[in-house]
Amino acid sequence: MIHYKPILLVEDDEVDKTTVERALTDLNRKTQLVPTRNGEEALTYLRNQTNKKPCLILLDLNMPKMNGQEFLTIIKADDKLKKIPVVIHSTSNAREDINKSFELGAAGYMVKSQDYEKSKNTLSAIGRYWTLCEQPPNGE
Repeated sequence: MIHYKPILLVEDDEVDKTTVERALTDLNRKTQLVPTRNGEEALTYLRNQTNKKPCLILLDLNMPKMNGQEFLTIIKADDKLKKIPVVIHSTSNAREDINKSFELGAAGYMVKSQDYEKSKNTLSAIGRYWTLCEQPPNGE
């Protein structure tokens, strides 16, 4: 089943945010992208009952105010949010970051590429999988 729920992007870097937006546009994705700049902003979005819950959260690890692992810890402890899949989208390929992300409940871990075509292919795979994947209800 194809879901047309939004994808929540938690990303503080403008270039990376623009890359994701451009790739989704180039891929003709019908899914809305909701950009947020850090974990605090993303939590505010998720906890606002008037906002549509995302089918997926694309999460950077290295951000100000609240980093990705802190954000992941909070939402995976929240009964209303814990079922939303979170895919880490980070420049870090450090084994400790990857292991810790999965320990905290990440559904996937993708390393950002500086090459646009590779980035687009990665985002295409992520988007296709999570919009086709059957998911449990998450508060809607």
